[in-house]
Amino acid sequence: GVVTSAFFSALVSLVKYTADPYDKLPAIVFWLMGSLATVTFEKLLIVCIPVIPACLILFLMAFRINVLSLGDEEAEAMGVKVELNRIIVIICATVITSSLVSVCGIIGWVGLVIPHIGRMMVGPDHRVLIPASALLGGLYLLIIDNFARALTPSEIPIGIITAVIGAPVFGFLLRKTQSSGWTSA
Repeated sequence: GVVTSAFFSALVSLVKYTADPYDKLPAIVFWLMGSLATVTFEKLLIVCIPVIPACLILFLMAFRINVLSLGDEEAEAMGVKVELNRIIVIICATVITSSLVSVCGIIGWVGLVIPHIGRMMVGPDHRVLIPASALLGGLYLLIIDNFARALTPSEIPIGIITAVIGAPVFGFLLRKTQSSGWTSA
């Protein structure tokens, strides 16, 4: 992950270096920090085309995801095609993430922190956890976006605030789960 991140960070830096400093560079920098300010109804409709089917597929696969969390051997013994289901889950998650990032930029830590909080609230059953995480994530982003717009006269990019909150919360959750012996699936 570190090597891949460093490689793509270098590519992003190259794009920023070659971008027009008066027009394109500010847009790139603002997109990298994430914001809901540029989301329009038209963009929302377009992004729903891939996101809704991918979310529906993941929700319908919730039981299989539960079985996959038991481990490969147990899942195969229960008749789940591990590799096929894993590929479908990865593709759906990638479609959802890339579609949303294309519209609002990079808003980090939400996908790491919110599902852990959701698991603490509703348990590990993905049939409940997936919708709970979606609801909690949306509510969290609305609260943070309102905070970002109200804090100063000019909007603070939401990705900055989610990182400032998310990194320590994730560190706390990681420390808590390691000390209790609980691991996430």
